[in-house]
Amino acid sequence: MSHQRRNSALLLAFSGLAFVCAEFALAKKTADHAQMQMQMNTQRRAEHVLNRLAFGPRPGDVAQVTAMGVDKWIDLQLHPEKINDDALESRLAPLRTLRMDTKEMSEEFPSQQVIKQVADGKLSMPSGGAKHAIYMAQMERYEEKISRKQEAGNATSQATTSNIAQGGQQQNAPQQNTTSDQDRMKQDRIKEDQRQTAEADLPPLLDESADQRFKAILKLPTEEQIALASLNDREREPLLDGMTPEQRETMGALRNPQQVVTDELMQGKLLRAIYSERQLQEVMTDFWFNHFNVFIGKGPDRYMLTSYERDVIRPHALGKFEDLLVATARSPAMLFYLDNWQSVGPDSDYSRGIPKYADRPWMGRRRFPPPPRSQRQAKAKRPSGLNENYGRELMELHTLGVNGGYTQKDVTEVARVFTGWTLKDPRDGGGFFFDERKHEPGDKMVLGHRIKPHGEQEGLEVLHMLAHSPATAHFICAKLAVRFVSDNPSDALVNAMAKTFLKKDGDIREVMKTMLSSPEFWAADDYRAKVKTPLEFVASSVRATGAEVTNAAPLARQLQNMGMALYGAQPPTGYSMKAETWVNSSALLARMNFALALTTNRLHGAQVDVQHLSGESNPADVEQTLAILENDLLEGNVSQQTHGTIAARLQNPAISRRKLDDPVRPPDVAMIEGLLLGSPEFQKR
Repeated sequence: MSHQRRNSALLLAFSGLAFVCAEFALAKKTADHAQMQMQMNTQRRAEHVLNRLAFGPRPGDVAQVTAMGVDKWIDLQLHPEKINDDALESRLAPLRTLRMDTKEMSEEFPSQQVIKQVADGKLSMPSGGAKHAIYMAQMERYEEKISRKQEAGNATSQATTSNIAQGGQQQNAPQQNTTSDQDRMKQDRIKEDQRQTAEADLPPLLDESADQRFKAILKLPTEEQIALASLNDREREPLLDGMTPEQRETMGALRNPQQVVTDELMQGKLLRAIYSERQLQEVMTDFWFNHFNVFIGKGPDRYMLTSYERDVIRPHALGKFEDLLVATARSPAMLFYLDNWQSVGPDSDYSRGIPKYADRPWMGRRRFPPPPRSQRQAKAKRPSGLNENYGRELMELHTLGVNGGYTQKDVTEVARVFTGWTLKDPRDGGGFFFDERKHEPGDKMVLGHRIKPHGEQEGLEVLHMLAHSPATAHFICAKLAVRFVSDNPSDALVNAMAKTFLKKDGDIREVMKTMLSSPEFWAADDYRAKVKTPLEFVASSVRATGAEVTNAAPLARQLQNMGMALYGAQPPTGYSMKAETWVNSSALLARMNFALALTTNRLHGAQVDVQHLSGESNPADVEQTLAILENDLLEGNVSQQTHGTIAARLQNPAISRRKLDDPVRPPDVAMIEGLLLGSPEFQKR
């Protein structure tokens, strides 16, 4: 049976199991319910915390946590600064953008705005080397884009002139379309010529060493560099073989500089989830990023997200909630995403057209006199510029919750408070600053509290009030309980956590301790009862198989296929943590496809040693191999129905690759692993 036909047969067989997954994923009680009612033993407790506080166990993790002691492991995870994570840092080292600030990133990997500034003479072109090549490639694309717009504009203008001369518009419509089609055909021919040139250039380059190859590419004409960089992944890999991380980045930037930034950000997130020893910190970083969601597809945000996650979210993931709230409020990424950087008070100096303050040392800082009354009346008709996006999401999603007791009037007043919280040169990597000229003067009333005029301090006062509200404590704690305990946590648990939140000044670490010491967290009914999100599924699959990841970008693309593109939640609500969002037959089938691709080493950038999991003896018996892998991947916690379904599939010659006259052929270990990763039990944590 050919590889393609075998895959089709496998997928057909697995589709039946996908529907079993859908049936099991929402079920809280399982066939072995009586056994689950027993108190968790030490090994099960270890597995439970690895599934809930980490991205799943790796081979040997359960035994290690059991030997250390579950409570000691939890305490260590709550203090990540005590955990050595040098091995992870060595994996992250090639991803240079993870250590860059926003401005440096924008300069090294220029956006269209930066290239436009170069084209307009506002910025200088780098003088030479790799950076010069990147800028030249983007300049070539920019000029091509401008040329296409001009051609389209000329075609439209000619069509309009012709229509006027002929006294109608309909007669010339086909001519305009024909011009556009001719332009597209011309561009397609040019690209095809460039692709053929790149293919012709490739063999001689591959004969060179990696360093010589890279230098030779930099000497090529810009259009040939672009064509080489734009080859498909299969063709590009030999070209990149042996190159340094920086050289690989340059090759990626010749194709798309912004994609280099986003790819490295996504790879960093996945590598941390898979390899970090500070697992709880990474889980909490993911939780808080989702809570204070920012969308990567909104303009310059893709350059701001690296700093947002690195400098705003991760350092505060287990600290005080108010510190995290203030950090997000001042973050360029959040200010840009929710448009607060453009929010201007309707009665501010800026809106009224009053000039900036004058520095008069002998008189102190004083305002210029207001403009004449006639000018003020004319300015009064201008739009106020007040933007309520951040004020609304701050209360609805970040603190109080949708039923937190605020009104539309409170939203408007909070928006007035945060006028002037803006950015300096956001498209050039500028950071937060408070612009007093744009700030709305006067008192504000927020949730019944009078906020007196204090400029930037007004915003800090509102954030402090919201961070210490009982409604915020309940909302945040309920959301934490949903992530770590149950889709429907008990009121008793949420109330206990909220009490700690208020008593301990919003200390997230202390709130987590209350949750982790509760009977609800350790309830047998909640063992393997939380359906994994796609991110949790992918990370836990890689961890469970012990796969060696050399390129995490394909993993990120798999997440996009599963409906959970990293940093890709467009609404401020972020992604759901509840089962109902992720449980359906097509989604679970996509997970099985991923599992098979991973275990059969058909996923570029991740290598699984399947024989290592099944043991050196490589048992010939299917049932024996299945039992070994069930224990390795799921600690033996597999229902009889799942075991029977997989065993039946493995006995099918069309699926197992076993010839009817060759009963002693070794079992397909990779396929068994893939089926187990796709099982209902592995879909839950």
